[in-house]
Amino acid sequence: MAGDWQVGGAGGSGAGLALVALQGRQSLREEVAQALRAAIVAGQIKPDTIYSAPTLATQFGVSPTPVREAILDLAKEGLITIVKNKGFRIRALSDRELDEITEMRELLEIPVVADQVGRLAPEQLAHLRALAEAVVDAASRGDIVGYIEADAEFHLTLLRAGGNLRLVDTVADLRNRTRLYGLDALAGSGGLVGSAEEHVDLVDLLTAEDRQGVVDLMRRHLRHVRGIWAARPER
Repeated sequence: MAGDWQVGGAGGSGAGLALVALQGRQSLREEVAQALRAAIVAGQIKPDTIYSAPTLATQFGVSPTPVREAILDLAKEGLITIVKNKGFRIRALSDRELDEITEMRELLEIPVVADQVGRLAPEQLAHLRALAEAVVDAASRGDIVGYIEADAEFHLTLLRAGGNLRLVDTVADLRNRTRLYGLDALAGSGGLVGSAEEHVDLVDLLTAEDRQGVVDLMRRHLRHVRGIWAARPER
C-alpha cells in the first residue's frame, strides 16, 4: 500500500509551502527533490513503506511529472529504492550506521569550522547570522522540513568557506543519509527552538574568534544527530 505521507512538523506546514518558499531559485524538479531529501532526513518518510508519485504530487500541489523526475534523481543518489509500477521506498538504517555517520561528520566538520575562526569576513559572518536566524525561525514555526533545509544551508555554507568542495559534497551526502526521528516530538515540546539557537551561538563564537568554544559547540551540536534529534538520550 502506498504511504500516506504529509510533509510538515508540529506547526502543520505542508509540502506546498516548502516549495513556495523555494520557487525562483531552482527548478520544480529540484525543489521536490530537496523537499523529499529533507523529509527523509526528518524521518517523515518511513522505512519499508511504499510511496507513490501521484499521491506525493497531490500533497505537493504539482503534477506527477516533477515528482517522478525527483524520485529518479534520489534513486541515482542511492537514497531511495524504486518499486516497479508502485513507487519508491527507503530502507531503515541501523544504529551502527547512524553512529558511523555521526562520527564521520565530527571528524570532517569540526576541524574545518574551527579553522574558520579569525578568517571570516564581516559580510560572511552577517550572511551566516541570517542563515542561523532562518533556522530558528523554522523551528519556531514547527516546520520540520524547513528546519532541515535551513540547517543544511547554514552548515554547508560554513563548510564552503574552507574551500574544499569535495568535503562539502561528502558532508551533504552524509546528512542526506541521516534519520532524525525525534524532530517532530522535539518541535511539539518547543525544544527544537533551543537546539536551533545553537546556530546563532556558533556565529557569536566565530565572531568573537573563540576557537575552543567553536569546537565544543560543534561537537555538542553534532551529537544531537544521535541524541535528541534521533529520539535518543545524549551523553
